[in-house]
Amino acid sequence: MEKTYSPDAIEERWYQQWEQAGEFKPTGEGDPYCIMLPPPNVTGSLHMGHGFNNTIMDTLTRYHRMKGHNTLWQPGTDHAGIATQMVVERQLNAQDKTRHDLGRDKFIERIWEWKEESGGNITRQLRRLGSSLDWSRNRFTMDDELSEAVKQVFVRLYDEGLIYRGKRLVNWDPVLHTAVSDLEVLSEEESGHLWHFRYPLTDGSGHLVVATTRPETMLGDTAVAVHPEDERYQDLIGKTITLPLVGREIPIIADDYVDREFGTGCVKITPAHDFNDYEMGQRHNLEQINILTADAAINDNAPEKYRGQDRYEARDVIVHDLKELGLLESIQDHKLMVPRGDRSGAVIEPFLTDQWYVKADVLAEPAVKAVKEGKVKFVPGNWDKTFFNWMDGIQDWCISRQIWWGHRIPAWYDNNGHVYVGHDEADVRHKHKLADDIELNQDEDVLDTWFSSALWPFSTLGWPDNTDALRTWYPTSVLVTGFDIIFFWVARMMMMGLHFMDDVPFREIYIHGLVRDAYGQKMSKSKGNVLDPIDIIDGIDLESLVAKRTSGMMQPQLAAKIEKATRKEFPDGIAPHGTDALRFTFASLASTGRDINFDMNRIAGYRNFCNKLWNAARYVLINTEDQDTGIDNSDVELSLADRWIISKLQSTEKDITRALDSYRFDLAAQGIYEFIWNHYCDWYLELSKPVLTSDTASEAAKRGTRRTLVRVLEATLRLTHPFMPFITEEIWQTIAPLAGVKGESIMRQPYPVADDNKIDEAAVAEMEWVMQFITGVRSIRSQMNIAPKKQLPVLLKDAQAEDKIRLENNRNFLSRLANLESIDLLDGEAPAAATALVGKMEILIPLEGLIDKDAEITRLNKEMSKLDKVIKQSSGKLANENYVAKAPAEVVAKEREKLGEMQQAYQQLEQQLAALGA
Repeated sequence: MEKTYSPDAIEERWYQQWEQAGEFKPTGEGDPYCIMLPPPNVTGSLHMGHGFNNTIMDTLTRYHRMKGHNTLWQPGTDHAGIATQMVVERQLNAQDKTRHDLGRDKFIERIWEWKEESGGNITRQLRRLGSSLDWSRNRFTMDDELSEAVKQVFVRLYDEGLIYRGKRLVNWDPVLHTAVSDLEVLSEEESGHLWHFRYPLTDGSGHLVVATTRPETMLGDTAVAVHPEDERYQDLIGKTITLPLVGREIPIIADDYVDREFGTGCVKITPAHDFNDYEMGQRHNLEQINILTADAAINDNAPEKYRGQDRYEARDVIVHDLKELGLLESIQDHKLMVPRGDRSGAVIEPFLTDQWYVKADVLAEPAVKAVKEGKVKFVPGNWDKTFFNWMDGIQDWCISRQIWWGHRIPAWYDNNGHVYVGHDEADVRHKHKLADDIELNQDEDVLDTWFSSALWPFSTLGWPDNTDALRTWYPTSVLVTGFDIIFFWVARMMMMGLHFMDDVPFREIYIHGLVRDAYGQKMSKSKGNVLDPIDIIDGIDLESLVAKRTSGMMQPQLAAKIEKATRKEFPDGIAPHGTDALRFTFASLASTGRDINFDMNRIAGYRNFCNKLWNAARYVLINTEDQDTGIDNSDVELSLADRWIISKLQSTEKDITRALDSYRFDLAAQGIYEFIWNHYCDWYLELSKPVLTSDTASEAAKRGTRRTLVRVLEATLRLTHPFMPFITEEIWQTIAPLAGVKGESIMRQPYPVADDNKIDEAAVAEMEWVMQFITGVRSIRSQMNIAPKKQLPVLLKDAQAEDKIRLENNRNFLSRLANLESIDLLDGEAPAAATALVGKMEILIPLEGLIDKDAEITRLNKEMSKLDKVIKQSSGKLANENYVAKAPAEVVAKEREKLGEMQQAYQQLEQQLAALGA
């Protein structure tokens, strides 16, 4: 092994070896275990969410592979219709061309060319994360086989009456000219206005005042609504108003939806341009008047004066005209949620268009039933309530998109507008007995990306063919995903799986939280707090990090703010930490269902943990390589420390297995860290030195310690491998032969299983006594500022018979590790001494001659004075109601935690003073 741990020297090398050796493929033996990779966008690049999500999936995959299961982690990417089309369109725009210049077929060819050249970026990055996906089975949602599955599903659902075409309201992106899903709409609070307009009653008896944030939509109003129990308007229900600027008479209706406490209690109803209004329009059979074009300009359904104007240009003109007519009551500043397309950034319009829909309520019922009956289990369990809430009253699913890249809808139209659905045109003609001279044109739209990804658990395994893979791994074992797509993806996979496979697509759904920054804020480019996992793995210099975080910033002020914050947070850039440290950090934070706050200090700590493991392995090698490790020699003698560490290993193996089986990755990581750092490295390696370097220890005892060193380390590496695959493989290759273990890779070794017969409770109890003794002495040294190299005399007070036996058994350990001059039982009056307890026995270290009492009292008083000043400052800050109310909750919590730590430190100083008799 190299002297220094360098992750860059081992990680990519080991991944290539694993992949080339086919280590990621299922063995074909054991019970099946399968995880489906949520297919990342082919246009995408790795972000912290991917890093977290893939760490969890790979940990589970490696764990079950080592448990002997026939394990498949199915990879693949999503064609990402809108995102991919935008990438290639921008390339064309840079050449002063559009997709229409190429035509549909040539444009699709161009996208395929781009996909082959650049579309694999995210799969390369997944490899850097150590993801042990079976790349030989890699799938793409536009592969021929998966495209056939999509057609099959569409045709069957249409033939069953579960897919139809109809005119309904959708989220419309006026830049991309397509419907988009709710998940592709980002709503953020922006500053706007609330306009109050007077709508005159037709009979001339007065007017109603309505409020709106979108004045231009009033051109499409078809009613004004009030609450049926609002006494102010009881006598007006059923009357009409004359719509200003338009002249159309529209009714005043009553509906429970209206909030009579908001504004004037009167609401303008525009069924073609608002989702709530659309529902109300359906209840009251109101006319739907669309007044916008696909570009969000005013169309010919509006008065001629406004036609052709952009929606915001028309807004200004309409407000001006109503003011001129004396119908503008008031304008108020108003904060509102503005929906924008996540790709285009354009404000989304509710838009009335002809689209294809799936009758979701029919498909949802079996999915809800499956969860209620326990066929699918959410982890944590409370997410089933979210699932039920989303599925309750589910709306029909709009599955068509007005773009070119994607699965083109398998529907054809004749010149009379009749619709025919089939696998291809030949199938349509045969199915409907259409003559060759009847001209057919295929629908121009493509299917929503979520439609094909809803088939992912079975289309990737070969459906509709009854393949061996489908029979082996469907239903899959667990789905690992974030809560934000429970409805968009998880629910739809369940609906499709139950309908076409007659079984759920997965047995368990592990829902994890979102990755946030150290202060609990959502990572976003506009906040400048985004971290790239590859930058954390490989490192990045400050200037490159600044350029990366500020690229694409439209506002120079925002870019300058982000640059300043970045330079302050990362004055030296980001140092390389390696994949294993990043993965272990993610695992340590993965408590069930909670968002995780990613702190760079934490990953630095786990980088040190990797160093600790590396250096421990080097110590073991130095003391065991080319020596008898007792593997083929039964003449071994185990010391107390040997029996203790073997016992602790068994209990740790139990804890880790229990934690992994219940998806408590945080507890598993905590258990591994505790065992390696505290038990194995800090204690056992130190306890091994007195045996290995002793002139009096027998060869059998030395063999026993060498055997324990290598065997426990080898088992620990296997225990840790699912979390930190690279460093464990590198060390295991050297340690395994010394432990008598054969194999090509740690990946194919069995996961450790605890053996109760190896637990020695007496050894554990005695070792705990030894550790308390040594810790007590070290604590006194620290508190009294006594140099570590200074040998100390120790007196023992109230030692019981068992204490005396343990003392004689372990005098060598105690003297070496605590650096003691002598250990004696107290005989007579106790001198002035610092003390510590081990059970009922008291450890006394006489202070006379060890320290300058007066100087130590002065030092402690000085420390307490400084600490008291900081405590008062922190207390004052937390007593300030304005600070507590305005500062982020995470900052306040950290301040309280810091105050508690300082108060505890102050109490310890007081205790030290008391020990000195001050």
